[in-house]
Amino acid sequence: MAETLISPGVLARENDSSFVSQQPVTVGAAIIGPTVKGPVELPTVVTSYSEYVNTFGDVLTSGSNTYSYFTSIAAYNYFLNGGETLLVSRVVSGTYSEATSSAISASTQASSQPAFVLETISEGIIMNSTGPEDSSGALASGSSNNIRWQIVNPNTASGTFNLLIRRGDDNTNSPVVLETWTNLSLDPLASNFVSKVIGDYKYNYNPTTIQIEVSGSYPNASKYVRVKSINLLTPSYFDNNGIAKPQYTSSIPIAASGTFGIATGDVKAGANFYDTINSSNTQGLVGANYTNMIDLLSNQDDYRFNALFTPGLYNTDYTSQVSSIIANTQNRGDNIFVLDLVPYGSSVTTAIGQAATRDTSYTAAYWPWCQIQDPATGKNVWVPASTMIAGVYAYNDSVAEPWFAPAGINRGGLSTVIRAEQKLSQTNRDTLYQGKVNPIATFPGTGTVVYGQKTLQSRASALDRVNVRRLLIVLKSYISQVANNLVFEQNTIATRNQFLSQVNPYLESVQQRQGLYAFKVVMDDTNNTPDVIDRNQLIGQIYLQPTKTAEFIYLDFNITPTGATFPV
Repeated sequence: MAETLISPGVLARENDSSFVSQQPVTVGAAIIGPTVKGPVELPTVVTSYSEYVNTFGDVLTSGSNTYSYFTSIAAYNYFLNGGETLLVSRVVSGTYSEATSSAISASTQASSQPAFVLETISEGIIMNSTGPEDSSGALASGSSNNIRWQIVNPNTASGTFNLLIRRGDDNTNSPVVLETWTNLSLDPLASNFVSKVIGDYKYNYNPTTIQIEVSGSYPNASKYVRVKSINLLTPSYFDNNGIAKPQYTSSIPIAASGTFGIATGDVKAGANFYDTINSSNTQGLVGANYTNMIDLLSNQDDYRFNALFTPGLYNTDYTSQVSSIIANTQNRGDNIFVLDLVPYGSSVTTAIGQAATRDTSYTAAYWPWCQIQDPATGKNVWVPASTMIAGVYAYNDSVAEPWFAPAGINRGGLSTVIRAEQKLSQTNRDTLYQGKVNPIATFPGTGTVVYGQKTLQSRASALDRVNVRRLLIVLKSYISQVANNLVFEQNTIATRNQFLSQVNPYLESVQQRQGLYAFKVVMDDTNNTPDVIDRNQLIGQIYLQPTKTAEFIYLDFNITPTGATFPV
């Protein structure tokens, strides 16, 4: 429908004010830490704990014992309590590489080269499934964490074949097929070209540009493998009569199965786990191993999340990394960082002393450590508080809103915690709260509960509370998205009204959902004067009165004489 008049006439226009304002994009938490397997230094989104385990694993072996990383435990609690999306950034110590497929032979052995080569997306020697099959088709080195490949139904007449990606611990009689790729071709001109269907992207972190660089031509559709190379291409496989060209039929891979190997990178020998992590060994890593991913997640354009967790890094011994994270978080302004202050075995005084070294509303600290049953190993282990807080935030957001306090009996319960490192007295809790540390308290009949929601901001204001900081994160995210759509638009009343027509209804909905007492949005001639407009600026002012939480409840019980009247 035309919206302007070219020649004299009457234009009847419709102005539909009934549109429902777009809600903020739902983003989940982010976590930086070691994992059993998975892509190294490539932030990856998972939407369930089962997907996390398939991608990043759960149990690892170090020496003669089995362990879980804090990353896995945090992910478990996050999804257990209603978390929807988790951005996982795997960090490692040393050099890790992918595992490459053994030869995928062509239908004849005329070429010494395999028809094509696959490479695992996960990195580390845990992906190696090398070795011969036994009589049942099982691999001695096969495990639930690595994979194997199988070519089935090769057809030289059509130039196609099928590829199965199987779990490493299966066998011929009981195959566990993770992915099935059918009707694949080695013809680069065909729509079913193997690289195009499976993908051949390879990602590498560049510390100079602080970017993920991509090589390859086709995005990865497989969750487990990419096409590394193709040695026997079959361009234009058919002649003009639709018959396969003889020079290409021998290139089609034969029906066979094989393994992956030649990967490097393993868990550091003598790694310290759980309550034994220290200044020089945190789950087999050192602080510098986190630097690349800390830098990368400072990129707000590519990675968006509302809370960041790094269990395994604590303020006492990893000051440099913590400082970088806090600086990035403040610069981004769209998430809150949950900080662990001290290692296991520290005192109330030490925790408060560490909290005093930080002053920011974009960070919150919780203490003490907690004992849980490791969901993967079944052992009772000690974990830092941030490992559990990811689940608390997720539960809070699933049953209420981000601007509700993720604390207290209703939304701060830690149902999977066996006991806290220290059973805090009222005096302990008072001391911690005055020192900006959120206590993890233990109450008879109730269990372990997060009993505080302060940020590490020292100055008393509304932003010294987690619920208010998270409210501002949500509001800034939505309103900034609205404003982004106005960049390069005409600086007119119509443009300002477009902004107000989206922001005001949204803030009204937040007010109705108990996030605000009151608000006011000003974007008119009072703050967009001719001088402002001449400078190509558009100014909006948003006034907010955030809802406060009832943290200190006083109940006065007044005893009166018999016959006395109660005050009205």
